[in-house]
Amino acid sequence: MIGKKVLESEPVSMAEVKEILEKFGEEHELTYEQNLVLDHVTRFSRLDPETSRGLIEELMGIPNIKRRHAVKIADIMPVDLSDLRLIFAKERVPIKAEDLPGILEVIDKYRVE
Repeated sequence: MIGKKVLESEPVSMAEVKEILEKFGEEHELTYEQNLVLDHVTRFSRLDPETSRGLIEELMGIPNIKRRHAVKIADIMPVDLSDLRLIFAKERVPIKAEDLPGILEVIDKYRVE
């Protein structure tokens, strides 16, 4: 690993990971770990990449929600307030109780069943 370092880091949703790995897999052979990740995101991603990006951008418009929180919400797609509170349980982010139902409304707009 001489000469390799992380230049930048940005959280991406599972749908975007799937898209990235599929594009990479067209040109290169995926490693064992990459195949495992692709299998996992294929099974568990609930949105397509464009919808996921739209949801993340809309969630980031809500006060105190950073990109990492929006990505986590987009990946999990919580159904009720208790699931949403669990996402923020260990965070030191002051999310107001009044904002939580609004977050669920935004999620419901993007929900695909």
